[in-house]
Amino acid sequence: MLATSPPSVAAAFTSAARQRLQRVKATDIPDTTDIFLAGSGDNAACPTEKLDTILLRIRTLYGSGMGFASLKILARIVAATVGLRWEEDSTMEDTLAIIDADISQAIQSAKEEIDGGRVTNFDEAREVVHELRSAINESQTDTKKWSGDFPFERAAASLEYWRV
Repeated sequence: MLATSPPSVAAAFTSAARQRLQRVKATDIPDTTDIFLAGSGDNAACPTEKLDTILLRIRTLYGSGMGFASLKILARIVAATVGLRWEEDSTMEDTLAIIDADISQAIQSAKEEIDGGRVTNFDEAREVVHELRSAINESQTDTKKWSGDFPFERAAASLEYWRV
């Protein structure tokens, strides 16, 4: 229905969705402990259902034009991967690839948030980007230590030249 409606209808809908998400505190940072189960010994880490719930919230946020709110949460998820190990072609690797794509989508949403004039505090926005950039750099350093495949290549490339 939104796809066949005039642009003003879609804009009103997303505006109402953003107001609702702020009212129900969907932008609050969720507890990200235990979103991954760390493997013991040679066992690889794996994602938990708690992560799925958080990712659903993130997608709702960036899909409603709240990219910076979603990036703030995604930075915590990326940071939670530091110290973990995973195997090639594992569920964990697949999940991290999906998170990488989510970060790219959230960055695009944040850029549209800026272009739409909805960012009221650029210092906070810069801090969110800095936090995400730091988490991605730390993850890259960590995966190099154990010769793992760095899972956030697209996100790193998207952030490399983005200045808020």
